[in-house]
Order: sequence, then structure tokens, then C-alpha cells
Amino acid sequence: MPADDLTRAAPPTIRLGAQDDVVIARTRIPAGTTIAAEGLTTQSDIPAGHKIATRDIATGRPVRRYGQIIGLASEPIGRGAHIHTHNLAMTDVELDYAVGADAHPTPPAAQPLTFMGIRRPDGRIATRNYIGIITSVNCSARVARAIADQFRRDIRPEALADYPNVDGVVALTHGIGCAVDNKSEAIRILRRTMSGYAVHPNFSAVLFIGLGCETNQIIDILASRKLEPGAALKSFTIQEQGGTARTIAHGVDQIRALLPAANQVVREPVPVSALTVGLQCGGSDGYSGITANPALGHAVDLLVAQGGTAILSETPEIYGAEHLLTRRAETREIADKLIARIDWWKDYCARNGAAMNNNPSAGNKAGGLTTILEKSLGAVAKAGTTNLRGVYEYAAPIDTTGMVFMDSPGFDPVSATGQVASGANLICFTTGRGSAYGCVPAPSLKLSTNTATWQRQEEDMDLNCGEIIDGTASIEEMGERIFRMMIDCASGVKSKSEIHGYGQDEFVPWQIGVLT
Repeated sequence: MPADDLTRAAPPTIRLGAQDDVVIARTRIPAGTTIAAEGLTTQSDIPAGHKIATRDIATGRPVRRYGQIIGLASEPIGRGAHIHTHNLAMTDVELDYAVGADAHPTPPAAQPLTFMGIRRPDGRIATRNYIGIITSVNCSARVARAIADQFRRDIRPEALADYPNVDGVVALTHGIGCAVDNKSEAIRILRRTMSGYAVHPNFSAVLFIGLGCETNQIIDILASRKLEPGAALKSFTIQEQGGTARTIAHGVDQIRALLPAANQVVREPVPVSALTVGLQCGGSDGYSGITANPALGHAVDLLVAQGGTAILSETPEIYGAEHLLTRRAETREIADKLIARIDWWKDYCARNGAAMNNNPSAGNKAGGLTTILEKSLGAVAKAGTTNLRGVYEYAAPIDTTGMVFMDSPGFDPVSATGQVASGANLICFTTGRGSAYGCVPAPSLKLSTNTATWQRQEEDMDLNCGEIIDGTASIEEMGERIFRMMIDCASGVKSKSEIHGYGQDEFVPWQIGVLT
């Protein structure tokens, strides 16, 4: 049956909770349409993914979705009315953190699974095999790019023809690294990020390139994680090499010397417990919390049962829903760390004249999300149902397994950069409006929340979770498919973003603090 026929055959709205004040439009619903199951008639056209009031709501009264408050009515709302930014306002919500109330043991999977991974000599497990060029400062970005360009398969296929086991040579550049206090939080975050990439298992070797006089000295980056230069970790600067051309030539020679050893890898069966998956959502819409996010959450539960690790992040996008995580915290200390990060963000926004509700974005709102409370409740679904086992600062090494949280902004490239620095060797990225995001050295799978986006942008999407809305798959079935896709991708099957060459431009360390 064609997708359009499936959609027409399905009920026109979705009810998420018995106590909700809204239902969600599966597709666009014209004004005057009777929704028999809810006993209402739409007062205006309702865009796909948007909310319809199921009762009369007085000004100032709460509106609930997922059984939780998502805002207050800013004007009288009639039964059958469209609920969105014109009549729903953000509000502060008093949350019951109930630490550990929903924590429970996760039984291990009955059958341990494997994927075809790469085992490094020190035991670390990789899902890809790159050589990385990392800049300490924006001043060395040009030479890093020029070196990597000499090994691009799309324009110089002969350069890596003899090295089929090398996924590529990539330059990870950024726009910071100087004019910042050498002992500030900003420089600590940057060094933590770069040193995390330096030890990432998906790199067989790393070159650090600097200008030479920058605040962010390479020696300090390495010292931040007690790293020593060696056969697979090298560094140099433009100033010591004597200029741009000499630096590029030296870098090309260094890469050529590293390629033979990098090519000596063999994929072998390794336990799925070696997977660390970063969870991302971008371009979210009204379907995100109904399809892709809960389906990814089910996949996370399967991963955790195998002994694997999932990293939830984007702190501003759990604001108002953090109590759903503290209820799953294994200890009071873990819950307190999460609450402390939320409090830090409140203070950070206040100091900078911003508000937590400046998120959702324009695209989120066009897709049906009205307040950050609503967005956060859907976003948390990515984390599944297992216990919260740790809370980490941005780019800090993850030293436990299971479902954990890493503090980050909601901006996807910044957040995913921190997750990879923390050890993620795979990213799963849900999107409703559409995304062209990619990541290196960790591959990124993109999951569409709805069939319309899948049909419009299939070349960038890896899986259509809109089948849940269409009625052709359950959340659990889709979660199983995502889990299997994780295993396949970790085993070497390329994601759509890898095929298109995305990833280098999406390296964006978190910039915080004062530039002088």
C-alpha cells in the first residue's frame, strides 16, 4: 500500500497520554474536520505534527503533553483550536526530582552480540580507521587542510590506492586557540576536546599542527591528558618549519610515513559492549518525541543490555525534563551533578541576557514544537529507560558503561564534537525537518522522524522512523532496526553522510569565555 494511502487510513490524530490536553495531527488537517475519537472539530487548519486542544483551557492554565506541563495558555483556548506560539507561553515548572525512584537493574542480554571492529594494540576498539590532523589554533587551519587535501580520494584517488584499510586523512580545524586566558575554563575545555580526539580509537595516528606562538600550545594540550609524542602522535608548528609551503611539505611527508602502519588493520568480531553511541537530535519537529526519539531510546536499551554505552547531551534541551533523568539516577551524587549542570546553564543564560526558552529554533517551531519544555520532553526519549549511570563535563572521558549524560550546548556540531572527544565511536542523529550532518572520525546515522522528510531528503537519511506514524512499524520494531543498523555501521557499512563526505567541517569545539 502506498504511504499516502497508509496515512489516510490511519487516525487523523495521535494521543500520547490519557491526561494530555492536546492531540497531534498526523498530517495536515483542514479547518472544520471532525475528530470523532476526541469529540472535537478543528477550528482552523492544523499543520502536520502540530497540537490540537482537546478541551477548553482558560488563560494562565497549564497545557499538558506526554502527561507533563509544556506551558501555560496565554489566551483562552477553545476545544479544537490550534495550540502553538500564538496561545501557549513558556512557564517555570516546579519539578519533583524523586532521585532514583525509577532506577532499576538492567538484565544483561541473553545472547551477547558482536560487530566487526578494529582492535588497537592497547585494546581500544575502533569503528573506523582514519589519520587525523588537528590544529591547535585557527592560524594553522590552512596548512592542515592543504595537507589533508593531498590524500582526498575524491580528487586524488591514487594517493590512498595502496591503503584500502585507511578510511581517510582528515583535517579537524577550528576558529579559536588564542586571545584567551591560559588558565581559563575556555582553554581547559578546548584542550580536553583536542586531547580526547588525540586518543580516539578511530584514529590510527594524529598530527598536531600549530602556528607556534598561540596561547593553546601543543605541549599543553598533550600535558592535559599526560600524552607523549610517539610513532602515532606527532606535532610541529609553522614557525619552526619555516613557513607555509615547508610546513605543508613536511606534513605530507609525515602522513606518507604513517600510512603503511595505518593500513595494517583487520576487522574482527568484537563485543557490542565496545560501542559508545552519542545521541543527537537536530531540526526536531512535533513527531520527534513520537517516532525517532523513542525508537532510538529502545535501541539504547538494547545497547545497554549488551554492556554498551550511550551518551545523552544537549543540556538546554533536557531543561524542564531533567526530573525524568534524576528519577533514573543510580545515586544521589549522579542526580546532583545533573541538577548542578542545569543550574549552571540557568546562570550562564542570565549572565548573558539570554533565556533557556530561546530554544526551540525557528525550524522546530515550524515543525510543531512551541516551548523548550515540550522539546525537552521529547528529546529525553532518546535515552531509553535504563538507569542514569554518570554525568560528565563537556568532552570529559567517559569511564563507565550504560546510559550517561555529557553536558553540552544544544547546537549539534558542538555537542557531537564533545561526545566524540568523550569517546563516542558512533553517533545516532534524529531529525524531523531534515539534516545533512556528518561526523569524523565517528560515523553518524541520521534517523528521519516522518515519511515526508524521508521522501524529500532520502539521500541524507539512513532510516525512516516515520513508519511508526504511518502505522507500518512499532516503536520496538523500529528500535530493533536502529540497533541492527548501529552494528552494521560500526562494522564498516558507510552512513549516508560518509558517502557524501561530511564530517571535517562539523568539528566545532565549544567556545566559552572572554576573548582578549
